[in-house]
Amino acid sequence: MLRRIALLLAAASAQIVVAGTTPRSARMESADAGPPRYEVAVESAYLLGIFGNPHAYEVNANFLTARWRCGDFTEQPGFWKGYNQIYLSAEAQPIIRGIENRYFGINLGLRYNFVRANWRLVPYISGGLGLGFIDSNADGFGSQGQDFTFNILGSAGLSYRITPHASVQAGLLYEHFSNAGLSDPNPSLNLLGPQVGCTLSF
Repeated sequence: MLRRIALLLAAASAQIVVAGTTPRSARMESADAGPPRYEVAVESAYLLGIFGNPHAYEVNANFLTARWRCGDFTEQPGFWKGYNQIYLSAEAQPIIRGIENRYFGINLGLRYNFVRANWRLVPYISGGLGLGFIDSNADGFGSQGQDFTFNILGSAGLSYRITPHASVQAGLLYEHFSNAGLSDPNPSLNLLGPQVGCTLSF
């Protein structure tokens, strides 16, 4: 009897040791992977004019974005647990409805990702400043007064990590166009709408 009890205890101990060294599931590994050093993202948004312009603008905003991690705060407790990124975006935006037809530009900014243990979902906020060129029509009421135009971007949303190196995003994007008073007229343009994208991490 004592031998049987000793054998059972030994077998149970061996199972505990083996369980402790067994790799975690892909889900846990994916959720707990550290913040990426580099990312490349393709994003698209459908934006509507919201105020400050007499025309009902509709814009398809497309972005090719590179991000670099510039701060890792995943070890700190509290609400701001996460990591920061610098991003650079190239923009190509067909204007579906409005005075102009197209806009091309770049935008440089920051993005903060809120990370929680065992979460595949990563909330984020971002914002940046940029410049670009629009095919302005100064004779059209409500059009931008010149081709050279500044832009401001602000967004918030959720990123879902599919694997340690791939994720998808959905959020809300705000965009502002203005020539900063360099010419007259300067009606500016404010746009808001949903944005989706996919990201590869390195």
